[in-house]
Amino acid sequence: MTLAPTPSQTVGPYFGFALPWESGPLAVPEGTDGAIRISGRLLDGEGAGVPDGLIETWQADPDGRFAHPDDPRGAVEWGEFRGFARCPTDEEGHYSILTLKPGPLPGPGGGLEAPHIAVSVFARGLLARLVTRIYFADEEERNATDPVLLALPGGEGAGHTLLAEPVAGGYRFDIRLQGDDETLFFAI
Repeated sequence: MTLAPTPSQTVGPYFGFALPWESGPLAVPEGTDGAIRISGRLLDGEGAGVPDGLIETWQADPDGRFAHPDDPRGAVEWGEFRGFARCPTDEEGHYSILTLKPGPLPGPGGGLEAPHIAVSVFARGLLARLVTRIYFADEEERNATDPVLLALPGGEGAGHTLLAEPVAGGYRFDIRLQGDDETLFFAI
């Protein structure tokens, strides 16, 4: 007797008990001077919110440094800022992270990368995380010389889906998994 293999399964929805923690969305404590809130929605190809996704961020401090031994300039602590946040999406796909705006980073050839936040997206149906970046729309001068944005295929404006727009108290950044204005994801 032979048995047919069972269908393979995709990731999730298990994030509700496996990865988030209470202070996960806080890269800095509430009330921190200079804190900004980055919020938005994780959207599917039809524009509906993804209710069981997870948004994870990693970033430099306001001086463009990391509190990590791999920072070639040396690890530096910046108050209670941890540089890492993890937020599950709610039933309508909303997420919100409290952080500090990062500073520019050293780039290739002695240049600078514009302030940005590295983002990983986890959700059902994804066999591997999706990786993107959040750049800040109000950093036009720095964005115009960022080596990553300049290298994007599609010419000027190709990185528009990577720009967080200023709103009261912070920035809005929606992540579109497919469809019109799909967020640009990096093959890492």
